Amino acid sequence: MAAIRHARRFAPWSTAAVVLGFASAVNAQAIQNTMDPLGAPWNAQRIFEPSALPELEHRDTRDNDREPVAPEDTPVKGRQHPGYEPVGIRSGSWMFNPSLMTGALYDSNVFASNTQKNADIAATIEPSLRAYTLWERHGIDLKLNSQTTVYNQYSSLDQTNASLKGAGWFDVAHDMVVLGSFQIAHLNEGVGSLSSPSNAITPTPYNLFSGDLTVRKEWGRLTTSVGARVDSYEFGTARAQDGSIIDQSARDGQIYAVHGRIDYAFSPSLGWFAGAEGNQRDLRGIPGSSIDSTGYRVLSGFTVGLGRLVKGEFGGGYVEQRFDNPLIGTVSGPSYRAKLTWSPTRMLDIHVKAEQLVTQTSDTSSTGVLANAVQVGADYELLRNVVLSASAGYETDRFFGQDRRDTVTSTNASVKYLMNRFSAISAYHRYTSRQSNTPLFSYDKHQVGINVTAQF
Repeated sequence: MAAIRHARRFAPWSTAAVVLGFASAVNAQAIQNTMDPLGAPWNAQRIFEPSALPELEHRDTRDNDREPVAPEDTPVKGRQHPGYEPVGIRSGSWMFNPSLMTGALYDSNVFASNTQKNADIAATIEPSLRAYTLWERHGIDLKLNSQTTVYNQYSSLDQTNASLKGAGWFDVAHDMVVLGSFQIAHLNEGVGSLSSPSNAITPTPYNLFSGDLTVRKEWGRLTTSVGARVDSYEFGTARAQDGSIIDQSARDGQIYAVHGRIDYAFSPSLGWFAGAEGNQRDLRGIPGSSIDSTGYRVLSGFTVGLGRLVKGEFGGGYVEQRFDNPLIGTVSGPSYRAKLTWSPTRMLDIHVKAEQLVTQTSDTSSTGVLANAVQVGADYELLRNVVLSASAGYETDRFFGQDRRDTVTSTNASVKYLMNRFSAISAYHRYTSRQSNTPLFSYDKHQVGINVTAQF
């Protein structure tokens, strides 16, 4: 199974970036602004993400003659040249990579307010430990990390996130693999995010327990996958501007989902796919106001790959989320997704992403939203150890259950300098502007930061 062997060969780096990055921090967008690539077989668990086209030459020739992929033929962001990769600590068939990141950031509008724009600086510290197996078959990949942010003036914004994430794969046969992933975490919803209470001056803490189990099988040119996922949430309390407590326990509960995907390769440069996911959300709610719902999303389209020059996927479909609460009703509509990476040179990757989906402002919120977004980004390898990245996004959000329409404009620019195998330094600037017909939700903010990382 070429795609799976290919993924396993690069598992120490590529699959960790993909699988261990499933849960990201909540931000201002309903559609997350990420350009991270996703390769097989892990698209089986994120079925609406692009899938790599398989290699169709004869299996014996493919296995015997294939040469390792050079760093220059991998995505610029995350590319590792010899001499800059972590050393690691080997113990038997396990490899361990400890790291420590410290940094500082400036936020021009820490409470995401349109009336009182308070600025502050904060210090961050993020220790982490990654452990993965070196087995020829099967594999386990674990990451334990925490992140603490401490503000200079507004200590109410201080927060600590901690999580244990894991992924594993078991080769049942040369053309079948069982994939599993999990996360146990204590996280915080930042002030000003879509799901944070509008008058909160503190982050909203919550505990997350999630797991996914998927079976993926190849049938020549045809690849199929089917799986199930469960996410369990337990929310704490936030504090309002007047000092009162905002209880978020109504959002506690479980979300169950089943998903499946089919890929068929017409040629090494063209394929067809279809994916479907159904969900049931059993949430506590409040007396007389249920926030339970059931829904589904289906998407079908084409995958293209012209060597290392162009890779992408284009699909269309339909989304529906049916709420038990009659004040929200059924949120439904067409859905589309287009994601393209163009590499005019080995030093430059240009990404374009457009998406429409019907979702909720958060997995456990009672408000539905129809989101449309366009994102454009580029990663440029200035030197072997210096990477420049920039992106911009525009999103429109139409809310259900309330008379509200928003537009979000965002930019993100960063530079990363790898000093050697053991240290790196990066700097970034982020800008977010949310404009709403309900002025309470309008704001803009700048964030500028610098991070220093030590790794082994």
